Amino acid sequence: MIPNRYAPAVFAFILSGLMSLMVSGIATFRATGLAADFFSLWIGAWLTAWLFAFPAVMLVSPVARRMVGALVVKD
Repeated sequence: MIPNRYAPAVFAFILSGLMSLMVSGIATFRATGLAADFFSLWIGAWLTAWLFAFPAVMLVSPVARRMVGALVVKD
């Protein structure tokens, strides 16, 4: 198991992977339709997107947390 102190990085890794998978799939489908090589195009686009998405989530998530904290009323 992974130690708890790595939870934010693991969360960012999983979130960025899933989100980039979905978005790249939609973008690839819109660009190519159900082409014969759709799956390989999608995986290539996904891996490239994930390469950028993971560091982006790591950089942007603290800002997003602060923005949510400013917008949400504390109990």
